[in-house]
Amino acid sequence: MSFINPSKVISRSAFGLFFGAAACVAAPQTDEQLQAVVNTAVTPVMQQQNIPGLAIALTVNGKAHYFNYGVAAKDTGQKVSENTLFEIGSVSKTFTATLAGYAQATGKLDLSTKASQLWPELKDSAFDNISALQLGTYSAGGLPLQFPAEADSADKMLGYYQQWKPAYPPGSHRQYSNPSLGLFGYLTAKSLGQPFDQAMSETLLPKLGLKHTYIQVPASEEHLYAKGYDKQDQPVRVSPGALDSEAYGIKTSAADMLRYVEANLKPASLQQPLQNAVAATHTGYYSVGDMTQGLGWERYAYPISLSKLQAGNSTKMVTDAHKANWLNPPQPEPANVLYNKTGATGGFGAYVAFVPSKDLGIVILANKNYPNAERVKIAHEIFSALKD
Repeated sequence: MSFINPSKVISRSAFGLFFGAAACVAAPQTDEQLQAVVNTAVTPVMQQQNIPGLAIALTVNGKAHYFNYGVAAKDTGQKVSENTLFEIGSVSKTFTATLAGYAQATGKLDLSTKASQLWPELKDSAFDNISALQLGTYSAGGLPLQFPAEADSADKMLGYYQQWKPAYPPGSHRQYSNPSLGLFGYLTAKSLGQPFDQAMSETLLPKLGLKHTYIQVPASEEHLYAKGYDKQDQPVRVSPGALDSEAYGIKTSAADMLRYVEANLKPASLQQPLQNAVAATHTGYYSVGDMTQGLGWERYAYPISLSKLQAGNSTKMVTDAHKANWLNPPQPEPANVLYNKTGATGGFGAYVAFVPSKDLGIVILANKNYPNAERVKIAHEIFSALKD
């Protein structure tokens, strides 16, 4: 495995932390000490879960660190770097949400608008009574986790939506759903007057300064695109599906994802419409247990116990319907909160978390889909070692 190269650490400010151990020794003051903390968290998980390659990017008080482990492809032995491209699965939903926030900030989209007003082909369906906001917060009334196989294509999805019937009153329950967030992104692109891929690739990503983040990886970057590995340890890449770009289509590097995290930590560095877009994604709309649902991002009071953070990212939270307790009015970002999002495809697993009040963020990208609980554990262990 390859570890951090001190020459690639990007310094932006002093690293003044304290290590949260029982002996109250000083926090990692050198790259090597910080690497030891990360190694302790990462190595056992990689071994237990048989993960071929993993990249961690960490920002602490404006200083970026990269930690690279294993290989991007077993057949070539190419090592993981901070520039390796990974599929990030549903972490893509936070990009879609930011695009929607941008559409709102530029006066193109009102989140209270009903879906059938934004897509007239949905008129006289359940979507006459379902708002863009409800789609963006998984509260449309029970849209499923995935499209049924017979509807999972661009030419079949409209017919699926036209005949779909809610299981719950719109707004009453959270049901995590690709068709829900995917339609939210599709409607966002309609409001902007562009296909989604174009709006994302030509508008949002450049404005965020992300030059190595893609929906379709170009041929010139293919050599950086990791191979994912499935449960049988066979190489696999994400397959096309209905609204795949909107719900789980982003491929990116640890370095670019860290830039994205830093934009979320310090949105004041962005142009005004994007500042408002980020604020929209950080706004809390309703709560389910300890989790407050934003647009794309999910929020928790910080500090938070490992068990509570794992519960919020559990299979039960993904597969089951939960009563939504709406905040009236929606709650802007409070002090001392953690935002996070998990994501996976058949051969990749991702986790991103950040704490604005601590100027602290982490990106964990792997070319294996391994349990969310293990990803959360890595991040929580590293964050717990970094005290201000």
